[in-house]
Amino acid sequence: MSNSLQLVKAIYDAFAKGDVPTFLGHLDPGIVWNEAEGFPYADRNPYVGIDALVAGVFARLAEDWADFRVVPGEIVGGPEVVTVLGRYQGTCKATGRPLDVQCAHIWWLRGGKAVRFQQMVDTAGVARALA
Repeated sequence: MSNSLQLVKAIYDAFAKGDVPTFLGHLDPGIVWNEAEGFPYADRNPYVGIDALVAGVFARLAEDWADFRVVPGEIVGGPEVVTVLGRYQGTCKATGRPLDVQCAHIWWLRGGKAVRFQQMVDTAGVARALA
């Protein structure tokens, strides 16, 4: 497995374990992060920098979803761009409805860090869980 694929796998592994310092340590301090159009957290796109990302995306995920997880399937690409195909799963805290939707993430890498991120997701499925 190439270094870029290993780096992206390490990002998902840290997220799955709840290892926030390691997860954030894989991100460039100036990361440019974009949520998918139509996704609830796309309202502040682009998130630039780790503080904006944590406050605008990850704090809101923790507030809105129980047991939210990203289940990566296929991880392909490299050396500078990696795509991950997977699923989001969890339960909406407000409605109790389950979430199980397709997602795709594109990561841009430089100097051993993620410098850019683009999310794509089944926003209709997310909306059904939230409604």
